[in-house]
Amino acid sequence: MPHVSDIMTRDVRFVAPAENLQRAAQLMSDLDVGALPVCDGTRLVGMVTDRDIIVRGTAAGHAPSDACVADVMSEGVCWCFEDEALDDVMRQMAESQVRRIPVVSRGEERRLVGIVALGDIARRGAGGGERGGGAGDVLRQVSEPSRPGR
Repeated sequence: MPHVSDIMTRDVRFVAPAENLQRAAQLMSDLDVGALPVCDGTRLVGMVTDRDIIVRGTAAGHAPSDACVADVMSEGVCWCFEDEALDDVMRQMAESQVRRIPVVSRGEERRLVGIVALGDIARRGAGGGERGGGAGDVLRQVSEPSRPGR
């Protein structure tokens, strides 16, 4: 059974909560990604997406050069450990309706060590073990209309 560490992307770039939205957007553009982990040092504290910057930031009237990532980021995000079974993490992604999940180390610090995206699962042909599906099933469940109040 594959583990998260078998397919995760390592050396993940992240932003700090105090960085401004413009810097986060520039980093997303440079890396060609739509989301970045937010870390205090190497400890995961949230995620920020391009949508957070545009919708939350713009709706609140934030200027990208003045507002901080902390103003628009999502806290309490789903995460997993690098030694978790990939099938379990895929189920968590489907249930939480997320397309990517940060990977943290075990221990009190929970240091960011990687990220697993739906694309990683699909590209590596991972998943679909004993419990079924694979990337296609996760994508179907992630793409279901979200629950109200979420």
